[in-house]
Parts: sequence; structure tokens; C-alpha cells
Amino acid sequence: MLTDEVKFDEKGLVPAIVQDASDDRVLMLAYMNRESLEKTLETGRTWFFSRSRGKLWNKGETSGHFQNVREILLDCDADALLIKVDQTGPACHTGNRSCFFRREENGGLAEARETPNAHILDEVFAVVKNRMENPKEGSYTNYLLDCGIDKILKKVGEECSETIIAAKNDEPAEISLETSDLLYHLIVMLAERGMTPNDVYAELKSRR
Repeated sequence: MLTDEVKFDEKGLVPAIVQDASDDRVLMLAYMNRESLEKTLETGRTWFFSRSRGKLWNKGETSGHFQNVREILLDCDADALLIKVDQTGPACHTGNRSCFFRREENGGLAEARETPNAHILDEVFAVVKNRMENPKEGSYTNYLLDCGIDKILKKVGEECSETIIAAKNDEPAEISLETSDLLYHLIVMLAERGMTPNDVYAELKSRR
């Protein structure tokens, strides 16, 4: 078993580097003990050991930003783990995608430059899921969810038509705006149907 191969340190811990399985972006570094590693293997979601609190914690337990494990690798010295995951929402408690969002610049620290990419869809999905679990008064997302699937699908159809018109008129700003509206409503539809963007990513990957 993997747990028998790992060389835990004198405190019974091993560092675990968490990496996004979709693009290999390093998301965070945490520590595991034998029990948290066993729970990770058992549940398919990451569990760690908090050195400051002295107890186990499940990533995403309070934020909803769970990490579904795709693969666990052990390094050559058996004293470090690399865990590849499907990340829901941002990995960092600051709201950044990765905990490594600062870089060295002229002897100080600066915000790391990150080009917006498809992971923003996961962040939007995480917000929608949070609205499902913690409704917010005045939220448009909650309005759609309360109205049900027929209303959501009507909006998907409307935004699809508006995206087509924007593209036909060759207006880049409008294309971006209408495509964003369409993607948002599609994400709400996925959440209402009990699906996630990962279901779509998997289908797209199978066609690559």
C-alpha cells in the first residue's frame, strides 16, 4: 500500500504538493499524516493534517472548493507526495486560484501575473453552488434557481440567439459580452441538473 511506502518525518507528516490535473498548475502545499492520506485514498478527495490546529481537515469542507483526486505520486526518496486533482473553484483561501500568487520583484513581492483562462468557469460554478447551498436575497442566480429549469433553459436560448447576432454583426466587444452571458447561464443549467464543468471537460477531452 502507498501508506506503507511513504517515509513520514519524525512528526508523522509528509509534504503534499497539490497540482491541477488539467494544466499542471501548482495550487498549494500542505501536510498529510497517515490517517489523512488514508482518508484521501478512501474518499477520493484531499484530506490534510493542520499543524497549527493539530487535527485533520478536508479541503473544501467550508468553502465548497473540493479537490477530487486524479492521481497520487510518490517521489524518489518517498518523502514527498504530488497529488493531481480536479479543483472546484479557487484553491487558496484568499480567492486566488493558486496559493502561489505572489512573485519576487526587485527584492520585494508583487502580484503574479496570470492570464485569465478557463478556470474562471470553475470559479463561477463555485459561486453558483454556494448560492444553491446558501441562498442570498436579491441574487439573480437564486432567482433563476427558484424559477426552475424551464426559466433557465429559456435564458440559455435567449443568450444563444444574442451571441449569434453579435457574431453576425462582427462586434468583438459584444461577442465577448454575450458569450459570457451564455456561459454563465449554461453553468447555472449544469448546477441545476446536478452536473459540473468537469463533466463537460471530460467529454471535450475524450474528443481531443
